[in-house]
Amino acid sequence: MSRSSKKGPFLDKNIVKKIESGLGTKQSPIKTWSRACQIAPSFVGKYFKVHNGRIFIDVFVTEDMVGHRLGEFAPTRTFRGHGQVVKRTMDKT
Repeated sequence: MSRSSKKGPFLDKNIVKKIESGLGTKQSPIKTWSRACQIAPSFVGKYFKVHNGRIFIDVFVTEDMVGHRLGEFAPTRTFRGHGQVVKRTMDKT
């Protein structure tokens, strides 16, 4: 279910405060656990480290990401393929 339009987008106060203070460069990315925070236009061009439950994933925000959530760009599961093809040989015994 989506958020009510009268409430506005969910923006973490701490992230907004850090962006206003000038953080978010490549040398000092903003480290956050707030995966539910929506990406605002003021986030464009900033660097984030988004926690995926185990490690922090580097995320650079572009214009196309506005309106999405930070957690969408830090996957929580590692895809290792659909299984390996096993070549079977027929043994005559």
